[in-house]
Amino acid sequence: MVGRLNESTKRRLLKDFKRLQVDPPPGVNAAPEGNDLTIWSAVIFGPEETIWQGGTFRLSMAFPEDYPARPPVVRFITSIFHPNVYQNGDICLDILQNQWTPIYDISGILTSIRSLLSDPNPQSPANSEAARLYVENRREYNRRVQRCVDDSLQAISEDVQTEVSAPSKDAAPPTTEAVANN
Repeated sequence: MVGRLNESTKRRLLKDFKRLQVDPPPGVNAAPEGNDLTIWSAVIFGPEETIWQGGTFRLSMAFPEDYPARPPVVRFITSIFHPNVYQNGDICLDILQNQWTPIYDISGILTSIRSLLSDPNPQSPANSEAARLYVENRREYNRRVQRCVDDSLQAISEDVQTEVSAPSKDAAPPTTEAVANN
């Protein structure tokens, strides 16, 4: 799949990847899946001192062939209850849609999504029930979020147990050099 990318897209994705390795922003991490630069796995850790604290949320990122001219498609894999996240995990965030600019890199995208967790926009809901509860019944909203946090920890625990009992040959994340050479 890497062979299909134009050189500027490939260079930009490698630059973003290297930045994540050298200077990772707090609470986020991401890497290409295997040696495919267009498909990434990401993790966002719930911001401390918020109702999301302790949560570990997985996302997928799919980059178009003309990235960064167009934004990636970013989706929560972990089930999440949030006013700006659709039930299928798609994220309603202006920088991933009509406010996209090539200035945003992967670190910036993930940092914005992490910030969105604790600072939702209920006026532009993707999940109307979550938006309604956020505005009208914060206690119930917080209870539902806490369930997501607990479920995310359970899912991570199960993933770790699976990996320990059946380690994968590809368990280590790819290096910048490995991805670039494929």
